[in-house]
Amino acid sequence: MSFIEVKNVTKIFDNEAVLDNISINIEEGEVLGILGRSGSGKSVLLNMLRGIPEYEPDSGEIIYNVGMCPECDRIDVPSKAGETCKCKHGKYEAKTINLWKSTRTEFASVKKRVSIMLQRTFALYEEESVIENIMKSFENQRDEDNINKAINLLKMTRMEHRITHIARDLSGGEKQRIVLARQLAKNPMLFLADEPTGTLDPKTAKLLHNALLNGVKEKNITMIINSHWPEVIEDLSDRVIWLEKGQIRREGDPKGIVEEFVAEIPLPKKHEEVTIGNPLIEMNDLKKYYFSVSRGVVKSVDGVTLTINEGQIASIVGLSGAGKTTLSKLIAGLVEPSDGEIKIRLGEEWIDMAKKGPAHRGRVTPHIGLLHQDFSLYPYKTILGNLTDAISLDLPSEFAKMKSLHVLTAVGFKEEEASKLLTKYPDQMSGGERHRVAIAQVLIKEPHIVILDEPTGTMDPITRRNVAESILNAREELDQTFIIISHDMDFVLECCDTAALMRDGKLLDNGKPEDIVDQLTSQERTKMLNKEL
Repeated sequence: MSFIEVKNVTKIFDNEAVLDNISINIEEGEVLGILGRSGSGKSVLLNMLRGIPEYEPDSGEIIYNVGMCPECDRIDVPSKAGETCKCKHGKYEAKTINLWKSTRTEFASVKKRVSIMLQRTFALYEEESVIENIMKSFENQRDEDNINKAINLLKMTRMEHRITHIARDLSGGEKQRIVLARQLAKNPMLFLADEPTGTLDPKTAKLLHNALLNGVKEKNITMIINSHWPEVIEDLSDRVIWLEKGQIRREGDPKGIVEEFVAEIPLPKKHEEVTIGNPLIEMNDLKKYYFSVSRGVVKSVDGVTLTINEGQIASIVGLSGAGKTTLSKLIAGLVEPSDGEIKIRLGEEWIDMAKKGPAHRGRVTPHIGLLHQDFSLYPYKTILGNLTDAISLDLPSEFAKMKSLHVLTAVGFKEEEASKLLTKYPDQMSGGERHRVAIAQVLIKEPHIVILDEPTGTMDPITRRNVAESILNAREELDQTFIIISHDMDFVLECCDTAALMRDGKLLDNGKPEDIVDQLTSQERTKMLNKEL
């Protein structure tokens, strides 16, 4: 008898089947990888297994075969049947629970034992330290050894060097790893990982996934994982399911399925050479320092001198915590520099971004579009609403629809897909689809400067290529200047004109991406390049 049985499950959103009569058996202790393009139904399945109300199946069943204590209602894996419960008052009894037709007690008991890590969700106690964040996950587990467990989790997620740091000071990639450690600290019987390392570079993601695999295997935790990195799915999964348009296209050996999936990724088209204009952004000895009680002075940006020209697709690259995101906020006018200069040209006039007010940086910020790592859409507005009135874009209805369709196709949706998308709500879409809509939300306001912070974080390879194409197309058609904040050198090599390499807040080098690759340390090369050149 399998641990979890998915029987003939169908889920319909907006009259469209996002899961279409699928059946899967999941064994206790198995690591099941789920591969598929954005919108294939991967995230819907994970939310359904977790018991999220909005994802109740329209037909079919989710069956959990478990051990349940009759005294305290605690649930564990089926192999625990007959063993004494942790409450010491009863023994686990074999029980079959039909999740969506179960009693309230059974439903709640299953949910307590299932952890889920969602895409780009940084659910942390921002004012607490890293170790305090982990310890809070042990609140319902009284164990004198919890501190050692927390340290082991930090080692597993490669965050032991940040134990005393305050959560708000971490980079996006570091926050993602702490969220992962917090979920594992809950000691679940089932761990659902929906793009758990979406903001990490491919090599770090691969190392982290392998560490996660070792950690859950030792505890016999069943894991189901979605990932946009096919090679990671191949390395860590015992079995892979390829979802396409809500149906199982293939199931079985990871290697063969991954090879077939990767073979379908289209090659990029050739783009015409673009003439780069005059300097548009100039930074001179730019600094941004923060003060932390526990760490003293934190030099997030430490003396950066850099020029970005009009019409360029420039990138700022480096490992997590290098200072890339802070530098992007300085350019966008969201934070003030501690020292140095940053100026942006508006027409023929240079504006000092260090000066507040409508006569200074207030004149430039409306012309800058910024997509954060932890972006969010308005959940109660349709995609058309998200692209128009939600961002104060006041347009006649037909023109708003036309412009929305144009920008959605520019970020990789087919015309038919884009048309259907307009009436949907964000929670009816996959994480990758929401990501592309968020980029469209930035582009639709036609900014002169577009800053994208980790634009490929949660995307499958095909969507990644679509985003690269959309950036190149937008530059050609709209004369926009792009600044890409990234640790994905493969993406940078594919679509960027320049790359500025940062380490520990400092700018080490700036030039053509292929030349910057030669400047990478062995650690950076390992973590930032997905394929050898």
